[in-house]
Amino acid sequence: MTRYPDAVDVAIVGSGPTGAAYARILSEQAPQATVAMFEVGPTVSDPPGAHVKNIEDAAARAAAQHRSQGPGAEAATVNGPGAVKSGDRMARPGTYLLDEGFAFPGEDGLPVAAFSSNVGGMGAHWTAACPRPGESERIAFLDDLDELLDEGDRLLGVTTHAFDGAPFTELVRDRLAAAVDAGRPADRRVQRMPLAVHRREDGRLVWSGSDVVFGDVTRRNPNFTLLDDSLVTRVLLENGRAAGVEVRDQRTGEVHEVRARFVVVAADALRTPQVLFASGIRPRALGRMLNDQSQVVFASRIRDAAPGGSAAAAPAGQSDEHDIVAGALSEQSGVSWVPFTDAEPWHGQIMQLDASPVPLAEDDPAVPGSIVGLGLFTAKDLQWDDRVEFSDDETDAYGMPSMSLHYRLTDRDREVLDRARAEIVRLGNAVGEPIDERPFTMPLGASLHYQGTVRMGATDDGTSVCGPDSEVWSAPGVFVAGNGVIPTATACNPTLTSVALAVRGARRIAAELADPGR
Repeated sequence: MTRYPDAVDVAIVGSGPTGAAYARILSEQAPQATVAMFEVGPTVSDPPGAHVKNIEDAAARAAAQHRSQGPGAEAATVNGPGAVKSGDRMARPGTYLLDEGFAFPGEDGLPVAAFSSNVGGMGAHWTAACPRPGESERIAFLDDLDELLDEGDRLLGVTTHAFDGAPFTELVRDRLAAAVDAGRPADRRVQRMPLAVHRREDGRLVWSGSDVVFGDVTRRNPNFTLLDDSLVTRVLLENGRAAGVEVRDQRTGEVHEVRARFVVVAADALRTPQVLFASGIRPRALGRMLNDQSQVVFASRIRDAAPGGSAAAAPAGQSDEHDIVAGALSEQSGVSWVPFTDAEPWHGQIMQLDASPVPLAEDDPAVPGSIVGLGLFTAKDLQWDDRVEFSDDETDAYGMPSMSLHYRLTDRDREVLDRARAEIVRLGNAVGEPIDERPFTMPLGASLHYQGTVRMGATDDGTSVCGPDSEVWSAPGVFVAGNGVIPTATACNPTLTSVALAVRGARRIAAELADPGR
């Protein structure tokens, strides 16, 4: 007996934060609708979609990360924390790399382009930073963007107060502000980083994942079903319109058709266009305008931090032992944000090292929180020929069309990177005493912030894949979600923006379900 339904109102491909946002909004606004979510990977955390770093047992956490690495789990390119910063072609825990087709002669490529295959997607492994886009990062044709971002904050559980009690937060922020804020508008000055983290009933500060986006309303929805180990091989179309999905049960190899009135493809910025391509949905802009954020990292030790000193004093009621269970969030130092501006086209994420995916230095156990990791992400020049392409003949480990990445940095990209390297050293000196001799530029693809491949547009002019509601121009009833939908060059972490755009699409589907004649 199959575990798949014959038909649903909405089929969602992918269980990351944007797919979860569709499930949540539909559960709230169209609870009568039947919704099935398909995830190619296994469930690796409890509740499903929870961040794997919330798993307290180190062996269980490592096992969850290993199971998230899909066909790359045994590859030589999978390594432990810090591997990416080594300069080697290595993946972060919980992710796996594209094994070929990541670079071509005369191009820069994306050598560490990575994926996760698990319930919760990359939302089970991310650093939970949720800054808002500013200036040219914003999508000018969406008049309701701020309200959508507010809704994204609600779904992700975003807060700016998670580290209010940390001993060095204000000190670091004050030193950064003195170096950065002059001449900036108020919303672009140094501030607390908005983070998708929350405090559990046991008092422990933990990361948010898709589990938080789902919320109880989705988990308790009898019309919602989450099906893991389920590969959607193509979207079914009838008369050019969404009619359902073809799905392969990864446990048995059996293939099923599930009829659906609406299909949401929320795989990731590389696999969402892959599913469309495999389905024969191949608009001119599919896979085009691929962009990533180049990343520079550095580290400093806070000046004048000494055991027992005022800067190093732990918050009331805390001791050093409160610091961390391995993998969890430390409360000894906060996360600060240096926002993007058009004049300074990078976004700064200044954080305690346990929150960073890239360890930069060994902390001094006598002064918890005294080591500050600095990271700057730069915005990319958008180019039509930066793209992901798919083969009609060759397949990947899942049997899907194999992909090739074509990617070049422009002269302006290189100039901005040079500026960012100089700036991160300046900020490192403002915060404290630099630990590194020079900043490290991460291999391209390391940010995991790939965007633009199913980009949104105001009109169907051939330069976008979907409209303002994320519905594919050439395939009514098919919606796309994830970072690939973002049409602008951004430097800030894209998850909040992607979830905000998913809210708009989900509302559109909910309205059509309520009024089919609309």
